[in-house]
Amino acid sequence: MSKNRKEQQSNFVDYVKIHCTSGNGGSGSAHLRREKFVPKGGPDGGDGGRGGHVIVKGNKQLWTLLHLKYRKHVKAGHGGDGGKQRSTGAQGEDLILEVPLGTVARDAETNEIAFEVTEHNEEHVLLYGGRGGLGNTHFKSSTNQTPRYAQPGEEGDESWKVLELKLLADVGLVGFPNAGKSTLLSVLSAAKPEIANYPFTTLTPNLGMISYRDDRSFVMADIPGIIEGAAEGKGLGIRFLRHIERNAALLFMVPCDSDDVKHEYEVLIGELKKYNPQLLDKNRVLAITKADMLDEELIAELKEELPTDIPYVFISSVAQTGLAELKDKLWQAIEIPEDA
Repeated sequence: MSKNRKEQQSNFVDYVKIHCTSGNGGSGSAHLRREKFVPKGGPDGGDGGRGGHVIVKGNKQLWTLLHLKYRKHVKAGHGGDGGKQRSTGAQGEDLILEVPLGTVARDAETNEIAFEVTEHNEEHVLLYGGRGGLGNTHFKSSTNQTPRYAQPGEEGDESWKVLELKLLADVGLVGFPNAGKSTLLSVLSAAKPEIANYPFTTLTPNLGMISYRDDRSFVMADIPGIIEGAAEGKGLGIRFLRHIERNAALLFMVPCDSDDVKHEYEVLIGELKKYNPQLLDKNRVLAITKADMLDEELIAELKEELPTDIPYVFISSVAQTGLAELKDKLWQAIEIPEDA
């Protein structure tokens, strides 16, 4: 494996767990106005500033969570205390975590999803800072003209949060190791995934931009090969299955020299169903790969055995046959409008 490839794999981080702490609110001031000619001027204490938020912000230039991998604890700034002459304390400095598009934030304990980031510069508050306390000016009344007390600021919040990346792509490739996914991506796009004849060559997801007719294009994602039991964590397990949750369509790839093409397809379907049944609601296309090994008679025999509920195409990435038909079927599957 090349040095650059190893670096790319070590740099791709799609899951981080971070302890976040938002800022405390500043205390309100209990100051009483005292000037040379105004000895009893009454309350003039200002409010405390709010504590800083912990904010997550989308950045289309990022493709990994690597920059957050070693930031186990992040803290926003505290709000400033209120002052005399009704001056409000400074607002605590917000802490902004920039993330790639496709990042999901969830609570580490409950696993509840807080939000998803899909747009550049999109911002969400992960933890709110504490509110600043009210100054004594708010507590003046007809019966208490000179209140000598003010509110303390609210404490900030703290909790463990999980950020996980789900790649944003139009088409996700689904298949066992060595089904030809990386080869297809390298032929259709400018992506240069590692390609070799052994399982799990692909250890990190790869994205490729696929050119289509009339200057149109779509994005294809190659994830590590699925094995039977992946939904239970076998092999590379569910760590990578989440990357196909966002795809508009799924391209199932089964090599023509498989012992049973239909059975292999059904096993793949079964793994997706166990992981997330909603994945089966996506449009699907089946590609029978390595078709350059087949003659017309063998292709006719295989067609008799293929599942009837999915459009299919015989392709060869090496001989570059069937690829135009494949792109047509994928374009239809992702349902991109003609004027997109």
